This record gives sequence, C-alpha cells and structure tokens, in this order.
Amino acid sequence: MKACGVIVEYNPFHNGHRYHLEQSRQVSEADCMIAVMSGNFLQRGEPAIIDKWHRAEAALHSGADLVLELPCIYAVEHSDYFSKGAVNILAETGVDSICFGSEHGSIDDFIEANEIYNAKAPAYHDTVRQYLNRGYSFPEASRLGYKSIGLTEGKMDLSMPNNILGYSYVKQILNLSRLVQPLTIQRTSNQFHEETIRGSIASATSIRKELLLQSSLTDDISSAIPSITQDKLIQYKEKMKMWHSWEDYFQLLQYKILTLKEADLRAIHGVDEGLEYRIKRTIRRSVSFLDFMERLKTKRYTWTRLQRTLAHILIGTTKEEARVMLDEPIPPYVRLLGMNHTGQAYLNQIKKQMRIPLVTQPQHLDHPMLDLEEKASIAYYSILNAERRVEALQGEYHAPLVVQD
Repeated sequence: MKACGVIVEYNPFHNGHRYHLEQSRQVSEADCMIAVMSGNFLQRGEPAIIDKWHRAEAALHSGADLVLELPCIYAVEHSDYFSKGAVNILAETGVDSICFGSEHGSIDDFIEANEIYNAKAPAYHDTVRQYLNRGYSFPEASRLGYKSIGLTEGKMDLSMPNNILGYSYVKQILNLSRLVQPLTIQRTSNQFHEETIRGSIASATSIRKELLLQSSLTDDISSAIPSITQDKLIQYKEKMKMWHSWEDYFQLLQYKILTLKEADLRAIHGVDEGLEYRIKRTIRRSVSFLDFMERLKTKRYTWTRLQRTLAHILIGTTKEEARVMLDEPIPPYVRLLGMNHTGQAYLNQIKKQMRIPLVTQPQHLDHPMLDLEEKASIAYYSILNAERRVEALQGEYHAPLVVQD
C-alpha cells in the first residue's frame, strides 16, 4: 500500500481540511492517508477547543485512515521543531510522500528556495542575529532574514504563514535519510488566521472565534464544517459542559505563577531573559487571560511565543527535559490515536519494519515524553469538574479509536 502523510491540528476539523485530505490523496495517488495531529495543546500555545479523541474521530470519518499523535514537546513549538517531530513520525511509519497546503502551491519552488537558503545561510543568520539584538521578535527577524536573501518576493514568499510552515516541512523532508516526496496543494479561500467566516471554506481561527463567542453552532459555522465535526462539538460540550479556551485556565495559571518562586519559573521551558519577573509582576494586576496577554506582550515577545511559554508553565515542562527531548534525532515512539479498516491494514503491513515502538496504550511504554504527555492531559482536563475529569483522564489510556468505513 502507498501512504501519504499530512501534518495537522484540526482545531476543529473543517471543510478546508477535508479538501486538503482529498487533494492530497489525489496528487499522491495514496491508498492510505496518515495524519499526524497535535494533541490537546497546539503550536500557537493554545488548548484545543475539544480534545484529541473527538478531533481524531472527526478526521477518521472525513478522509484520514490513520491518526497519530504529535507529542506535546513538538506540538507546542516553533516551526522547526514542530516540523522535525511531525515529519520524522511520518517517515518512521513509511509514508511515500507528505503533502501540505501553502499559499504558493508549487513544490519545485519550495525545493529551489531550500537550495537558495543553503547557499546563503550565513547571510540569513547574520541578519536574524542583528534584528534579534535590536529587540525584534524571532518571527519578524526571520522574515527579514529571508528577505535579505531574496525569499520574500518573486517565485517564493516566505513571509506568508503556510509557506513558512511548508518550507520547514520541506527542509526536514530533504534532510531525511529515507526517500519521502514533498508535495503541496494551494490553499483555497480564507487566509490562515482570517477571523471572519466567509462561505463554506473558512479558517479554523474564524470558526473557533464564532463558536466561543456564540457558545453554539450558528448557521455560518455549520456551513463551514462537516456534519461529523458538528456532532463531535455538540457531543463534547454536552459531555464536558464546555469548549476549551485560554480564558478557562486563567485562574489556574495565575495560581501556578504566583505560587512559583522566580527560580522555579526560570527553569520552565521558554522562560528566558528575565521573563519570569515580567510574568509574575504582570499577572498580579491582570483580571483575565486577555488582559494579562495585552499587558505582557511586547515587540520582542509575540502573543504566540508567550502562549507557548504559558502552556509550558501550566504543564510544568522544564528547560532541561525539553532540551533532552528536542535533541533526540527522531521521536522515540509513534502513538496511534485512531484508524479505520484501511489504516489497520496499512499498519499490519509496515509495523514490523518500524524502527521505533508503535504505542497503542501509553502505560505499556515507559518514556519521559509520554510522561510529559500525561502531564499535558492532566493540565488540559484540570478545569473540568471532578467526575468529568476522572473520566477524561481514564480515556488517556484507552485503546485507539477504530472507525468503521
């Protein structure tokens, strides 16, 4: 069987995601579509609106054959580490290709951009360093670094969010020791972080914003998501009495920050350059998560970078454990969240060839990365009432979902 991988968050799964899966299957000519998906915390440092199990099930009913978990240590990271974890997990499961959506839509130009970068890397890094020293955020310094070597204009624009992420995937794919073909399809309609739903293809950002604002499924939302996603959103809210957002965690976050000593806060992954003092000082006078973030962000510390840091404070990820895990050349395991009949057949074909363990129930493998995943789940479900929290945490150890075709 031929397999194609996609790297996703599905927060929540919408019509654009279904289009991506359909087009990826078509251009790759794959028999099996494998999605590696962030768990309960996401790349922008946000809690997922519903948990990974409900999101995985929606994907399996909408074109994915296997859903694998991207470990939290990679999921809540900038594009280089995010892509490193995701690409290597897909490579270890034997995919023939990886297909991503981009504003650009031409894989040849991504490959050419990588050749330009490799030839001019010293100039890029010098420019990034200069702008970081002047107090610019890393994303802005990186954009200016790409501009300095001609990669924000002409055929390839690395100032666009999906192009940047796609380029990170291509870099990782081309560094692999095994042959995996990079593919891309052009994104349609809404921009990546568009905040207004405009038609049947809408950004996940706009859908989440409307869901949390209205606290229900409006006609606009329903038009932008498959019926299975509607079912999973309703089911989760009926069961857990909420959809997750950072505001729900503010009191817990405030408690954790105010009760940690500065030295302990400094030991958390992402708390650098004296940021611990600013975080403690700012949260004392903040009355909500939005208020806290508006006071905390600066030109150097972007909203996304700060949210990632706050997620690590909530979870308790230390600098030392993050360094050890992120330095590993490949992830230490592949965790299966769910599959259908096609995915099950594919796993039976390749699991004996895999170099790292396939984890179906995390209690069967002792590893610090799985321990961190458990901590992330405890943090994610901590705001539920006691009965729902116990049930949700027990679900962390159940067998993978099996969806009938």
